[in-house]
Amino acid sequence: MKQEILEETIEFPQGVSLTVDKGLFKVSGPKGETSKKLYHPKIQIINDENTVTFSVKKATKKEKKIIYSFVAHLKNLLVGVTEGFTYKLKICSGHFPMNVTVKGDLFEIKNFIGEKVPRSFKIPQKVTVKIDGSEVIVQGLNKEETGQVAAEIEQLTKRPGFDKRIFQDGIYITEKPKKQEN
Repeated sequence: MKQEILEETIEFPQGVSLTVDKGLFKVSGPKGETSKKLYHPKIQIINDENTVTFSVKKATKKEKKIIYSFVAHLKNLLVGVTEGFTYKLKICSGHFPMNVTVKGDLFEIKNFIGEKVPRSFKIPQKVTVKIDGSEVIVQGLNKEETGQVAAEIEQLTKRPGFDKRIFQDGIYITEKPKKQEN
């Protein structure tokens, strides 16, 4: 059943500024600036001083889902520029002592299960990775980019074909950001 007019309004906190240009949302706050492209031809975006309203006439199920997705993405952007997102990973090395380092924008794991060739990947500029003892801390303003870096670090130590109950060596995500309530 179609709804006559569907409107969703988001207020953003003090100290946060938002600009909308052809579906590109740029949010800047105390922690920094981030952006995301949110566009659909049927959805109107109205930007006031401290609120953003998404509206659509004769909303179908698909348009409702899109509007609520836009709202969730915008809330994540607002949380990112005010608080930031943090993922924590645990380094577990039972069989061989693993050496984990961050050199500039390169994350590197040496001596993983006795391998001679180090495993590594390039860290994006907007995300910071710190190593604190046996813990890896990934921080950033964009939830998607930060989560992707944490997942890639975890995937570096994945070994298919080995029993996880016996070979527990690796780096595993232990803490994620909590979901925001309405």
